[in-house]
Amino acid sequence: MNYFSTFTALLKDRQTFLEEIHQGIQLKNKISALLIFSFLCFSIYGAIIGSFHSPFQAMSSMVKLPALYLITLMVCLPALYIFNALFGSRKTLAQHFTYVLSAAAVIALLLCGFAPVVLFFLMTLSVKEYSFYLLMNVSIFAVTGIFGVSFLYQAMRPMPGENEVADTVKIRNRILQFWLMLYGFVGSQLGWTLRPFFGSPGSFEVFRPKDGNFLTGVFQALGHVLSGR
Repeated sequence: MNYFSTFTALLKDRQTFLEEIHQGIQLKNKISALLIFSFLCFSIYGAIIGSFHSPFQAMSSMVKLPALYLITLMVCLPALYIFNALFGSRKTLAQHFTYVLSAAAVIALLLCGFAPVVLFFLMTLSVKEYSFYLLMNVSIFAVTGIFGVSFLYQAMRPMPGENEVADTVKIRNRILQFWLMLYGFVGSQLGWTLRPFFGSPGSFEVFRPKDGNFLTGVFQALGHVLSGR
């Protein structure tokens, strides 16, 4: 299976793709393909959102956006694997990594699907409408994230044919639910740490001071939109 066919299988034949992960088939090829295509898709979207500010911001966001998603996975993956292993999961670390990479790839694909919409607003909005542009993209990230999380939850739930005690299955489902919340929290905080992605009126910055948090930034942008500033 080559890299392109791996990504095509995720897009068009997800059930077979997931069954192969369950069985541990060609995991190395899948991991390599998912890493490469996810990085490319995130980079494209990062370059688009950064273009609102400047070419320098576009190049910066082109690197930081894939870093945001992939570093978040690496930070959160050990907890998922260890807790699942403690409660009876026989899946390997490579299988866990492939699952979470598949979810990241789904998010990356969806972001590319929204790319023409973002490009349209990029060409029609003025610099003064930065807060609207920011909130629009945050909404897109939220929607694509929900779909990615839903995909991962469905993919990693114990299969009906697995010989497991009902209580153990419930515990592992709760572990997965908790981990998904942890993933969202870590991702939002890491995104705040790596900001700016969109840039803002003024000079170019690679990073900003570590003040506030993700929610305060969203509320401030919402306040600017509602006040017409």
